[in-house]
Amino acid sequence: MKAGDTRRKPWIVGVSGASGTPYAASVLRALLAAGEGVDLVVSRASRLTLLDETGISFRDAHWRDDLRQWLARGADGKPDTFDVPSRTLDDVRYWAAGDLAAGPSSGSYATKGMLIVPASTACVAGVALGLSKDLLQRSASVTLKEGRRLVVCVRETPLNGQTLKHLVSLDEAGASVLPASPAFYAGATHIQDLVDFVAGRVLDAAGVPHSLYRRWKGELGGASSAD
Repeated sequence: MKAGDTRRKPWIVGVSGASGTPYAASVLRALLAAGEGVDLVVSRASRLTLLDETGISFRDAHWRDDLRQWLARGADGKPDTFDVPSRTLDDVRYWAAGDLAAGPSSGSYATKGMLIVPASTACVAGVALGLSKDLLQRSASVTLKEGRRLVVCVRETPLNGQTLKHLVSLDEAGASVLPASPAFYAGATHIQDLVDFVAGRVLDAAGVPHSLYRRWKGELGGASSAD
């Protein structure tokens, strides 16, 4: 389904300034592989993190080329780890973080929900308090008020008391609070496996099918053995 299709009902993916841009890349690749439409919002702070973690400068005017480079890069920082055909990005619509008149800023704009990955503590606070200082926070507030699914993949440690209170507020408002906490029972052998586990749990919380990690089968060692 094309980005301009009026029947389109995308997932909003918000990327905040916390460390963890590989998590966002994994989620985006899996959403597109599942045939889901994506509305992408990249905060100003996250551009600095993306540049530091991948060497990629994300530019509004060249977002498609920059996004393709980003999604092709693995968690180890090596380029061209993943094949990302240009046509894959036909299901992505990009909105600038400063565009408060963008589609996702309105409840009448149809979406399936929103995934914030990674979510910084500043982003968590802004959403919990309803500040709507940029499109990412506004989109999250709209998602909550419309009763749509909001998954907040918080990436910070340790967590102070104020942030914990904000996370409780988000939980009470109906959001799924999902710390970026990789597990090791799924037979991880590379850093990408740990990244994909977190991304997979984000998609589990959203109800989106994926094959990013091996699921627990009730047998010790079962997850790490070949299917």
